[in-house]
Amino acid sequence: MGDNVRKYPDIYQMVLDRGHQVGNHTYNHIQGIRFWTSNYLANIEKAAGYIKSNLFRPPHGHMRVPQIMRLRKKYKIIMWDVVTRDYSPHMTPNGVFNVIKNYTRNGSVIVFHDSLKAEKNMKEALPGAIEWLLKQGYEFKLFE
Repeated sequence: MGDNVRKYPDIYQMVLDRGHQVGNHTYNHIQGIRFWTSNYLANIEKAAGYIKSNLFRPPHGHMRVPQIMRLRKKYKIIMWDVVTRDYSPHMTPNGVFNVIKNYTRNGSVIVFHDSLKAEKNMKEALPGAIEWLLKQGYEFKLFE
């Protein structure tokens, strides 16, 4: 999110320096279906002042059709198909791992979160998930 990059530019730069790919996720995690297209696009453009990328992943995985049509002109829209729910207080690291094992398919985009409420589940589940995915023959690739 653009506001996080604004607050923590050193972390953003570290992510880039380590060769990771980044994408716009709005300035402050607003949902497209709750905002007029002009306001939603303005929020995304505000984030673009901090995040240099042609990739966009909509918060909560949904947007209005006019928003999609306008965003496609500038961004490659990335949609997830496996959300780990690592942010849920009712989820455990093992539960997160099971979501990955049960729902990942070829071409899946798996979402882990870097928020404080997801931290414990993400930090415990992610290494095992990566190991399991590699053992299953999955590959990790950058978006084109």
